[in-house]
Amino acid sequence: QLQLVESGGGLVQPGGSLRLSCATSGVRLDYYTIGWFRQAPGKEREGISCISIGGSVPVNVDSVKGRFTISSDSTKHTVDLQMDSLKPEDTAVYYCAASSLPRCPRSIVPSLFDSWGQGTQVTVSS
Repeated sequence: QLQLVESGGGLVQPGGSLRLSCATSGVRLDYYTIGWFRQAPGKEREGISCISIGGSVPVNVDSVKGRFTISSDSTKHTVDLQMDSLKPEDTAVYYCAASSLPRCPRSIVPSLFDSWGQGTQVTVSS
Protein backbone atom coordinates (compact mmCIF):
# COMPACT_ATOMS: atom_id res chain seq x y z
CA GLN A 1 0.00 0.00 0.00
CA LEU A 2 1.02 3.55 -0.65
CA GLN A 3 2.06 5.52 2.45
CA LEU A 4 0.43 8.92 2.71
CA VAL A 5 0.98 11.72 5.23
CA GLU A 6 -1.20 14.82 5.53
CA SER A 7 0.01 18.16 6.88
CA GLY A 8 -1.10 21.78 7.04
CA GLY A 9 -4.13 21.60 9.28
CA GLY A 10 -4.79 24.05 12.09
CA LEU A 11 -7.07 26.71 13.51
CA VAL A 12 -8.28 29.47 11.20
CA GLN A 13 -10.93 32.17 11.40
CA PRO A 14 -13.99 32.10 9.15
CA GLY A 15 -13.10 33.49 5.74
CA GLY A 16 -9.49 32.45 6.11
CA SER A 17 -7.37 30.01 4.14
CA LEU A 18 -5.34 26.88 4.73
CA ARG A 19 -3.29 24.71 2.42
CA LEU A 20 -3.20 20.99 3.12
CA SER A 21 -0.56 18.77 1.65
CA CYS A 22 -0.60 15.03 1.06
CA ALA A 23 2.86 13.55 0.74
CA THR A 24 3.76 10.14 -0.58
CA SER A 25 6.79 8.05 0.18
CA GLY A 26 8.61 9.07 -2.96
CA VAL A 27 6.39 6.99 -5.22
CA ARG A 28 5.34 8.54 -8.51
CA LEU A 29 1.76 9.68 -8.41
CA ASP A 30 1.16 9.07 -12.12
CA TYR A 31 -0.39 5.69 -11.41
CA TYR A 32 -2.88 6.84 -8.80
CA THR A 33 -6.05 8.78 -8.30
CA ILE A 34 -5.86 10.87 -5.12
CA GLY A 35 -8.85 11.99 -3.11
CA TRP A 36 -9.36 14.35 -0.20
CA PHE A 37 -11.95 13.43 2.40
CA ARG A 38 -13.16 14.93 5.64
CA GLN A 39 -14.97 13.66 8.68
CA ALA A 40 -16.70 15.90 11.19
CA PRO A 41 -17.64 14.62 14.66
CA GLY A 42 -20.70 12.40 14.49
CA LYS A 43 -20.75 12.41 10.69
CA GLU A 44 -19.69 9.98 7.99
CA ARG A 45 -16.48 10.45 6.06
CA GLU A 46 -17.20 12.62 3.02
CA GLY A 47 -15.25 12.75 -0.23
CA ILE A 48 -14.74 16.38 -1.27
CA SER A 49 -12.12 16.56 -3.99
CA CYS A 50 -10.28 14.26 -6.34
CA ILE A 51 -7.53 14.43 -8.92
CA SER A 52 -6.39 11.83 -11.36
CA ILE A 53 -2.72 12.33 -12.01
CA GLY A 54 -3.23 10.79 -15.42
CA GLY A 55 -4.91 14.01 -16.47
CA SER A 56 -8.67 13.94 -16.12
CA VAL A 57 -10.37 17.07 -14.84
CA PRO A 58 -10.32 17.34 -11.02
CA VAL A 59 -13.60 16.69 -9.25
CA ASN A 60 -14.96 18.80 -6.41
CA VAL A 61 -18.23 18.33 -4.59
CA ASP A 62 -20.72 21.21 -4.55
CA SER A 63 -20.04 22.17 -0.94
CA VAL A 64 -16.43 23.14 -1.75
CA LYS A 65 -16.66 24.19 -5.40
CA GLY A 66 -15.21 27.62 -5.97
CA ARG A 67 -13.49 27.57 -2.57
CA PHE A 68 -11.18 24.52 -2.59
CA THR A 69 -8.62 23.72 -5.27
CA ILE A 70 -6.81 20.40 -5.62
CA SER A 71 -3.45 20.25 -7.37
CA SER A 72 -0.53 17.89 -7.76
CA ASP A 73 3.22 18.33 -7.91
CA SER A 74 4.85 15.26 -9.37
CA THR A 75 8.36 16.49 -8.57
CA LYS A 76 7.51 16.77 -4.88
CA HIS A 77 5.24 13.71 -4.84
CA THR A 78 2.50 15.74 -3.22
CA VAL A 79 -1.16 16.52 -3.75
CA ASP A 80 -2.29 19.78 -2.18
CA LEU A 81 -5.71 21.11 -1.22
CA GLN A 82 -5.93 24.90 -1.15
CA MET A 83 -8.89 25.88 1.00
CA ASP A 84 -10.16 29.46 0.79
CA SER A 85 -13.19 31.23 2.23
CA LEU A 86 -13.36 28.68 5.02
CA LYS A 87 -16.57 28.29 6.99
CA PRO A 88 -17.22 26.83 10.45
CA GLU A 89 -18.94 23.88 8.77
CA ASP A 90 -15.62 22.99 7.12
CA THR A 91 -14.33 21.96 10.56
CA ALA A 92 -13.30 18.29 10.38
CA VAL A 93 -10.41 15.87 10.22
CA TYR A 94 -9.13 15.89 6.66
CA TYR A 95 -7.69 12.79 5.03
CA CYS A 96 -6.05 12.06 1.72
CA ALA A 97 -6.34 8.66 0.10
CA ALA A 98 -5.10 6.88 -3.00
CA SER A 99 -6.93 4.67 -5.46
CA SER A 100 -5.73 2.53 -8.35
CA LEU A 101 -8.67 3.73 -10.43
CA PRO A 102 -7.50 5.38 -13.67
CA ARG A 103 -9.66 8.46 -13.09
CA CYS A 104 -11.75 10.07 -10.41
CA PRO A 105 -15.05 8.32 -9.76
CA ARG A 106 -18.27 10.24 -10.30
CA SER A 107 -18.92 9.93 -6.57
CA ILE A 108 -15.84 10.22 -4.34
CA VAL A 109 -16.68 7.21 -2.20
CA PRO A 110 -14.23 6.14 0.54
CA SER A 111 -14.60 2.44 -0.30
CA LEU A 112 -12.98 3.04 -3.72
CA PHE A 113 -9.73 4.24 -2.12
CA ASP A 114 -7.17 1.78 -0.76
CA SER A 115 -4.46 3.71 1.05
CA TRP A 116 -5.11 6.38 3.65
CA GLY A 117 -3.18 8.96 5.61
CA GLN A 118 -3.64 9.51 9.34
CA GLY A 119 -5.58 12.76 8.94
CA THR A 120 -5.04 16.38 9.92
CA GLN A 121 -7.43 18.52 11.99
CA VAL A 122 -8.92 21.67 10.48
CA THR A 123 -10.86 23.94 12.81
CA VAL A 124 -12.65 27.04 11.54
CA SER A 125 -13.68 29.24 14.42
CA SER A 126 -13.55 32.83 15.59
